[in-house]
Amino acid sequence: MNWKTIFKSFKNRSMQKRLAVVFGIVIAYRFLAHIPVPLAEPTKLKEVIESVVSSTDFGGFLNLLSGGALASFSIVLVGLSPFITASIISQLLTKAIPKLEELHKDGESGRRKINQWTRMISVPLAVVQSIAFIYILRQTVLAGNTTALDSATPFEWAIAVTAMTAGAILLMWLGELITEQGIGNGISMLIFAGIISQLPSTLTSLGVSLFDTSKGSMDIFGWFVVPINPTAFWVALIVAFASLMVLYLLVKINEAQRVVTVNYAKRVQGNSSYGGVKSILPIKLIAAGVIPVIFAVAFLSLPAFVGQVLKATGNVGYAELANNLILWFQAPSPGAFTGDTFTALIYPASYFFLVILFTYFYTGIIFNSNEIAENLQKQGGFIDGVRPGIQTEKYLSRTVNRLILFGSVTLGLIAVLPFVAEYAFAQAGITGIQNLAIGGTGILIVVSVALESLRQINSRALMVTYDDYK
Repeated sequence: MNWKTIFKSFKNRSMQKRLAVVFGIVIAYRFLAHIPVPLAEPTKLKEVIESVVSSTDFGGFLNLLSGGALASFSIVLVGLSPFITASIISQLLTKAIPKLEELHKDGESGRRKINQWTRMISVPLAVVQSIAFIYILRQTVLAGNTTALDSATPFEWAIAVTAMTAGAILLMWLGELITEQGIGNGISMLIFAGIISQLPSTLTSLGVSLFDTSKGSMDIFGWFVVPINPTAFWVALIVAFASLMVLYLLVKINEAQRVVTVNYAKRVQGNSSYGGVKSILPIKLIAAGVIPVIFAVAFLSLPAFVGQVLKATGNVGYAELANNLILWFQAPSPGAFTGDTFTALIYPASYFFLVILFTYFYTGIIFNSNEIAENLQKQGGFIDGVRPGIQTEKYLSRTVNRLILFGSVTLGLIAVLPFVAEYAFAQAGITGIQNLAIGGTGILIVVSVALESLRQINSRALMVTYDDYK
């Protein structure tokens, strides 16, 4: 990363405008996350929602990914989940239907049509998820015997669903506006902003637990007593050290790449000669970036969400299925590892395999070996010891598959590492570890998105400062 070039680019008007637009959109998103759904008295409604969220790990997990929108019951509560689900569906259909695959290969016009269909699929998904959220809230509040929503009429419930659907579509539009600025993926950056916004409350909770001396204080070699909870201090120190190690490893695997040397044949046309030079084709270890993690988290949240809906119906016939879906597909709490270990390991194992699966799937979409081999052949390029055409395509496919195998397994191991830590702490009898796995997923997304955004900012900086190096 060329920091000197990046800082120099901040003087460029175009760069300043792009950054200002991105920061403005992120700030607007954070304001939207605090606008409540027009359903009841905001303060009373927020108290009810916070009690529901804090009662389950699944609620805390959704609240983290929505940037606190769940606790506030915001109009952007549904968030980017419909668009992410629609993207998965459209990309699966692109691979499954030959006509869509041809349309994808047509270039920018074909991709625009597919993106437009993805947006259209997002709308009904947003409506369905909004209705499901409202239904779960209504049944949960009624079960709690509270009068917070007694005055809500069917028309007001319909207005609430409309507001949440509009919020999801608005977020999708804001994400695309960020992507158009060319300094990062908009959807990933909005998720990044939502997770970062929870950092102050996380640090506050950590500070409260550190300075809670109700169970004793830290004695330093018998010389003096520090008003710090010793157990919380050592746990926080271990978690901080492990986080730094994971951060270092994550940066390394995100930046790792295999460099393939490409030679271009020398051609003579009249008195001029072309080619006869060497170039490189960098192939990243994890070309898909953070997208597999986001897709895996979104995909895993669906079964638990369906379980919540089934549970809210109150149907006795669905009760066992609903409880099992919620139990199996929510991030296990530290206490879960001291009980039925097999049940507690279902979510981490599913998370691990989904990260690997989506890494292969998304890399296959963004890295087309056939297309790259054809372009190299048209431009007179070839790889040493490999014939142009089909042999080049096979060589690139084999190289990419080897890289994906190692990269996806490594990414999957990093994703489930917090669960391993929770299990280790549970076996050691250390209590007080809360939402470590949720924090681990957040760190994984934050670091990956930050690195990808910095990479794109660096590329944009090189473009706007190009004239300075002439």
